[in-house]
Amino acid sequence: MASGKRTLASGLTARPSPHHSAVTIVESKEVVESSASSVRRSKRIKLDKTEIATDEEHELQEKSAARASKSRQKSTRKPRKIPDSLDKAHPAPANWAETYDTIKEMRSYIKAPVDTMGCDQAQLKEKEPQNQRFATLVSLMLSSQTKDEVTDAAVAKLRDAVGGTLSVDAILQADESAISEAICKVGFWRRKTQYIQQAAQRLQDEFDSDVPKTVDELCSLPGVGPKMAFLALQVAWNLNLGIGVDVHVHRITNRLGWHKPPTKTPEQTRLNLQSWLPTELHPEINHLLVGFGQVVCLPVNPRCDQCELPGKSLCPSARKVVKSKTKKVVSARVESGPEVQISLEEENTALSLAPDARDIGLMKEV
Repeated sequence: MASGKRTLASGLTARPSPHHSAVTIVESKEVVESSASSVRRSKRIKLDKTEIATDEEHELQEKSAARASKSRQKSTRKPRKIPDSLDKAHPAPANWAETYDTIKEMRSYIKAPVDTMGCDQAQLKEKEPQNQRFATLVSLMLSSQTKDEVTDAAVAKLRDAVGGTLSVDAILQADESAISEAICKVGFWRRKTQYIQQAAQRLQDEFDSDVPKTVDELCSLPGVGPKMAFLALQVAWNLNLGIGVDVHVHRITNRLGWHKPPTKTPEQTRLNLQSWLPTELHPEINHLLVGFGQVVCLPVNPRCDQCELPGKSLCPSARKVVKSKTKKVVSARVESGPEVQISLEEENTALSLAPDARDIGLMKEV
């Protein structure tokens, strides 16, 4: 074999092997170009994937923004219309005025928890009118399924937890845990914590951090129903737009036979009462009957023996009180003498009639 440097055929290229200096690698130019093109194409593919990933992130961000916008729109939905009258007025019950006046007379000397710890008391600890109205609303929101004593203590504790003043700004700046801890004794406190925060945000965004003046707007707030709305307007704004009907008003007016047929919900009770009860009595009937229901006309075992209505035949649900006497023998021994047995009579008081099925349904506190 002749020695010397060979001439490569057309279309071939030579390059030293990276593994051994004595070896030369001969390649076709097409292979080299194809390899380089493949590398460049791979880089483009990698770039395209980055662009795709970026586009997906943008799309996710847009979807998230759309959901947030939808949530804001939902939270600012138009207030639902609260009915204010019946198509056909309910007839006024017989002797309702005498019954009302008798209860009012009894309430003049009956002191109930609502008299000193009701929702109208929360405003007394605030100086600014705007904060007085907000404190009233918060007290009403906490009062659902909660005794007045517990609600009053929770309002006081919440006021201290947010800095000494119950205001919209104070609630929005407070930690959720601080609010929860302050109201943890009331019923459904976790849910009410969220309601109070959400309502405060709505008041700031839509009502200039003040309590609105219409029933529909109040009922559009989280955790606020018609009863709270009517009472808030009466206490906070001195507006008489309807009756605040809670379980006491619902239970007692049905026991009195004021609804024909008996109503099944507080809203039905409210519309019935508003259709015939004089408007000037609308603001006071809630306070009147709540106190009466807390002390005398209890949900279970009402104290009919302490009520004046049965004696005037004004309550069809009154139970007769039966007094029975039982004998009890007591043995006594004097220091000197035989043992002596003494017979004592004890008087037992019991209700002769058990509540009917309708009354049992009205006893449930909601």
